[in-house]
Amino acid sequence: MKNARTAWLVVALLVPVALLNYLDRQMLAAMKSSMMDDIPDIATKANWGFVLGSFKWVYALLSPVGGYVADRVSRRHVIAASLFIWSAVTWLTGHVETFQQLVIARAVMGISEAFYIPAALAFITDFHYGETRSRAVGFHQMGIYAGIIVGGFSGYVADNPELGWRWAFSACGVIGVIYALPLFALLSNPPRLDVPGGGDGESTSRSPSPLSAVGELFTNPGFVLLVLYFTLPALAGWVVKDWMPSILKEQFGLGQGQAGISAVLYVQLASLVGVGMGGFFADAWMKHTNRGRIYVSAVGMTFFLPALFGVGNAGTLNVAIGFLILFGLGWGFFDCNNMPILCQLVRPELRATGYGFMNLVSISCGGFADWGFGKLQDNHVPLNVIFGVFAGIALLSVVIVLLIKPRYDAGQTP
Repeated sequence: MKNARTAWLVVALLVPVALLNYLDRQMLAAMKSSMMDDIPDIATKANWGFVLGSFKWVYALLSPVGGYVADRVSRRHVIAASLFIWSAVTWLTGHVETFQQLVIARAVMGISEAFYIPAALAFITDFHYGETRSRAVGFHQMGIYAGIIVGGFSGYVADNPELGWRWAFSACGVIGVIYALPLFALLSNPPRLDVPGGGDGESTSRSPSPLSAVGELFTNPGFVLLVLYFTLPALAGWVVKDWMPSILKEQFGLGQGQAGISAVLYVQLASLVGVGMGGFFADAWMKHTNRGRIYVSAVGMTFFLPALFGVGNAGTLNVAIGFLILFGLGWGFFDCNNMPILCQLVRPELRATGYGFMNLVSISCGGFADWGFGKLQDNHVPLNVIFGVFAGIALLSVVIVLLIKPRYDAGQTP
């Protein structure tokens, strides 16, 4: 009972960190118009896409490093330090004056945030084994969706002459710096986490060198398929997160605040419901087959097909919101099962490293998706064409995830 309380306390402490992690990102999308007006040398949508991409490319490149560090040292230290540093950079973002300074700030934020997600998800799975793993990861991801929802309201803050976009970044930075201190004090490592070669409480087997870690991961066919599966749907996911406020604003003549809320609130509430449902169904299905999490994730991916076609062809705001809700529900099913599926493919000492490589591929491609979407918009390519391609990619993703064959059952250690 005590171990169960500790395991869920870890999740509860990390949910606010996940919220801040994505709040800092989503504010940028929701406050785009105000920031471009205040920093005129951003100038074009392609440049704005480059700002979005600069974070993702650096974040992606450093994610395997962050994951490897988290597999070799105390994950508790990595999590707290990452929160402290990215929050300080968030505060600095509120004080940039030029396009170049903004790009640098987002790139530095990418360095600091790259260490959090791989460490946090691996830390959660250190405490949660087969019966609660998908639900625990799902609760953590709820913090992400809550952060995106709160970030969607930042468009109203940016429009408020007494506050503005600079105040929003400064305030969030201060909150994160302050929370990092009690977080470090309250988190505790699972048994044997700090023992050399012991990546978590489940195992004390060898901890590989960087080259052998890469070799072990990428000679594992299931891991390679999971990297592809993790990457392809994220192309649409990043565009929805980063560009949808701007898309709805221009398509339906909305104000910046209303566009931010319409683009974020409904889809993220649906994602929040989706991770809860997806985690519950996956943990339940795992009692009958070790492919239960794979099947639940594939079900969620099938929701993407009509959702993406619908978003690209929506004639009214309400119709667009309806399809975004369907997209969000499917995303929740997908999101809560990626780390649990990874745990069935690689041993504990490689979980954070493996998730870091998944981030490397997925988010670097997401950065190009952001930049490419801006270029396509500048060249007036129709939305229905772009989102139709995304729907075809989702169909391919269903096939890929069903090809994955788990090596270990839930809770089983290699």
